[in-house]
Amino acid sequence: MTSVLRKLLLPLGALLGLLLLIYWLAGGFRAQVEPGLEEAVPASAANAVPVQALREPAFEAVPASVEARETTVVASRLLARITALAVRSGDYVEAGDLLVSLEQADLEARARQAQETVRSVSARLKETRQNLARAEELHERNLIADADLDAARANASSLQAQLAGARQAVEEAEAALSYSRITSPIAGRIVDRFAEPGDTVQPGQKILSLYNPFSLRVEARVREGLALALVPGRELAVTVPAMEHAFTAQVEELVPAADPGSRTFEVKASLAAQNGLLPGMYARLLVPAGEREVLLLPADRVREVGQLDVLWIAGEGGPERRFVRLGPPRDDGQVEVLAGVAAGELVLPPPR
Repeated sequence: MTSVLRKLLLPLGALLGLLLLIYWLAGGFRAQVEPGLEEAVPASAANAVPVQALREPAFEAVPASVEARETTVVASRLLARITALAVRSGDYVEAGDLLVSLEQADLEARARQAQETVRSVSARLKETRQNLARAEELHERNLIADADLDAARANASSLQAQLAGARQAVEEAEAALSYSRITSPIAGRIVDRFAEPGDTVQPGQKILSLYNPFSLRVEARVREGLALALVPGRELAVTVPAMEHAFTAQVEELVPAADPGSRTFEVKASLAAQNGLLPGMYARLLVPAGEREVLLLPADRVREVGQLDVLWIAGEGGPERRFVRLGPPRDDGQVEVLAGVAAGELVLPPPR
């Protein structure tokens, strides 16, 4: 009997101990706080401020691109092999700096050949002129016929023409030789190189591209309702998201023809040179679009709850909590409310 009772009490004791442990872990032996929410202390309505309705200039952000007004592609005028490339992408050059050297052995030989032709014709022309002088002297003494004098004059004229042609051939050869040394047409920055030393280039084949970093501008397509109000010289704000900075651009050109597909005009506005501003970057051109009504209130009246913005409004039955949608931050200590309140409503300080 005793052994049977022991077998029953042992599991019951273990079960009772487990229940006590669970009760202790649940805080059963400590004082409990009644569930509920702590009432916020509402602010006095005397500190309420009204939502202000103001009219401000409106701007429409038009997608734009930063471009260089002064840009060029350096190409070859000869069929020749590149012997040297003096620059790489990102290098700055001045106008007249040597960029590319082409093989010029055959061009130098052609120039020397043309110069030797000039000397040969000059020597023959000198002799012919001496013969013409003697022929004129003999003709005055009636020792030669008129036909012999005419032949001497024709021979001198022919060699004179040959000499002029030989000199032009020298100029042509020297011009071709100068094409083997390609210099920078403008002062600017190298964008890219499309060939390497040892490559054979053809006439018209591009080798380098460069732009003037002091000739940057923004180009945008503006809808016709806004573009027609723009005039050259007007200043517009430009933002470049990659630089998180705003610039001032001056309208310099409005293309006087609209795109029939999008009904937009191309607007070009010049920019001052800025560090880090490069052609091809994305920008936004802020174009005036009349006026708009904005609702403003002090930024300290807004409280963030998670990802939501909350206000407390002085209502007829007491403070009312409102979820609002705010605009971008401003520099004057106020914030624009896009939705959630109306003009004139009283906004209370957030409860403590």
